[in-house]
Amino acid sequence: MKTIFSLLLTIILFCTPSVQADEDTVRQETYKNLEVFSNVLMLLQEHYVDTIDPQQVISGAINGMLTSLDPHSSYMTPDDFKELQDETHGSFSGIGIEITLRNGILTVVSPIEDTPAYLAGIEAGDQIIKIGDEPTKNMTLMDAVKRLRGKQGTSVTISVFRADWQELKEFIIVRDEIPMHSVKSMELEPGLLYVRISNFQANTTTELLDALRSQQKNTPISGLILDLRNNPGGLLDQSVKVADIFLDSGVIVSTKGRQTDQDMVFEAYPDKEQYQVPIIVLVNSGSASASEIVAGALQDHKRAIVLGTETFGKGSVQTIIPMPDGAGLRLTTAKYYTPSGDSIQATGIKPDIIVPFIPANGDEDNGQNDHSLIRERDLPNHLENDKEKSGKKETKEDKDRADIEKRLRSDNQLRTALYILKGLDLASRDNGVKEMLRNQTEGNNR
Repeated sequence: MKTIFSLLLTIILFCTPSVQADEDTVRQETYKNLEVFSNVLMLLQEHYVDTIDPQQVISGAINGMLTSLDPHSSYMTPDDFKELQDETHGSFSGIGIEITLRNGILTVVSPIEDTPAYLAGIEAGDQIIKIGDEPTKNMTLMDAVKRLRGKQGTSVTISVFRADWQELKEFIIVRDEIPMHSVKSMELEPGLLYVRISNFQANTTTELLDALRSQQKNTPISGLILDLRNNPGGLLDQSVKVADIFLDSGVIVSTKGRQTDQDMVFEAYPDKEQYQVPIIVLVNSGSASASEIVAGALQDHKRAIVLGTETFGKGSVQTIIPMPDGAGLRLTTAKYYTPSGDSIQATGIKPDIIVPFIPANGDEDNGQNDHSLIRERDLPNHLENDKEKSGKKETKEDKDRADIEKRLRSDNQLRTALYILKGLDLASRDNGVKEMLRNQTEGNNR
């Protein structure tokens, strides 16, 4: 009990507003409030209809205090704290979504790509009204996370409301091991690389550099599409390092808090490896936090064209403070600002080119769906390809190309990005040819 009261006192003192009042007066007020809390706890223990667990009540009080400040601050029990560490450095089993509280409602920030929630059709902005039979109203984030995670192979039912639905829909989702690899890449066309970052983990920068170096060995990169859609964020330092790969100088992001030690400026530095190629960054309403830092930095420095729809708008920084008993405190300690000095809190990053996503089965697919296209191979008695005649098996390259074509047919934002990137690539080549001809002309004139 003594440890819990010490913890409560630490948090209250930490959260006390900074005013020009005498320090002793502030302390007296704090102890007076703690005395009120202690009296209420004693009354509960003596008169409440059921026997209460003091530890549980005090933990609830701490969480209530933190969630009254903002939806991202929370108290983590030792088990919760360990789960958070696993999430960023190891592995965990669950359904694979990033959640937040928006206007008191449990809301999906983004599903993590290729996880059970993503494959089940959960989308950014979905409101989770119930987990199992339990309503999520007044449920803390950590409680929700606990209920959504579980042993691999077990299932959880969530009741979801979406803006364009008339009623709740139930999703029965089977939990699985959530993959820790955050970077995937593929060559869309010779020299034009597509890189998808699903979230920012401890090894994201390393994985991204590996993908870029691997591509450079095969075909020099002439253009890059960086896909940050439905990326809920993650580690601040990783977002800074990712942006630094494509920037040689200038501010990447700055943070400002109430305490001066929370005021920091992160800058880019020249690197031996140069990736000075045209970049298009894909974003949507599921792009949050660390992904917004990368998009904002590249946009402000004119290093990339940002394409898609307005991002989530999470512009605050959470600091994880370990507690003596193994618990942890996730506390919002600062807001972050893009290089231009703008805060994106609740406003998000606005794309340079707004391209709403049109589902592949939508009415506005312009004939891009598989079911609406008839190809030569679909016609009866079509002439066979040499591979068909020889009975050769499909190679990995064939499968990769088929996967790319499928993605492009079903993803209008990616198609648009590729069209623009090809145009930029052709323009840069054209400028290169003009420069070469100009140099040759000058040489002949000499």
